[in-house]
Amino acid sequence: MNKKVGLWLDRNKAVIVSIANNIEARRIITSDMEHYVLYSTIIPGDGSPENLRDRRFWKHLGEYYDQIIAHIRDATEILIFGPGGAKYELQKHLESEGLAGRIVSLEEADILTDHQIGARVQKRFPARSRFDLSGMSASPSPTGGEQYLRSMDEAE
Repeated sequence: MNKKVGLWLDRNKAVIVSIANNIEARRIITSDMEHYVLYSTIIPGDGSPENLRDRRFWKHLGEYYDQIIAHIRDATEILIFGPGGAKYELQKHLESEGLAGRIVSLEEADILTDHQIGARVQKRFPARSRFDLSGMSASPSPTGGEQYLRSMDEAE
C-alpha cells in the first residue's frame, strides 16, 4: 500500500490526514497538555518541583508523539507542518524510530482549520482521479466507428 500522510501539529493537537488508494482519512489526536501541566501534582521529597514538573511534561509530550507515530508508521511519505517547535520534536522522535527517511517536508504553518489542513495535504499529495486512464497499460482497442469501417472493408 502506498500511504501518504500529512499532519499539522502543535503541542496540544495533531490533525493527521492519510491518503491511501485515493481514499482520504482524518484523525485528530489531542495531548491534553494544558490540563496536564496546570493540574499536575508535586509529591514532597521528589526533588525540585520545577525539575519534576519538567520531567513529567516531557514524558507526557513523548507519549503524545508516540501516539502520533503509531498512526503514521506505515506511511511511505510524511509531510509535517505547523506552528512552533513541535514539528521538530516529532522529527527527533521519528529519527529515533528509524522513520526520518520518510519525511518529505517540514514546513511552517499558522493555526489552520481541519479543512485547510486537508486541502494542504491534498495539494502536496494529489490523488489520481478515478477517470485518469494514463496509468493503464492495455493496448488501445478500436472504437465503434473503426470496427464498422473494418467490417465494411472486409465485406467488399
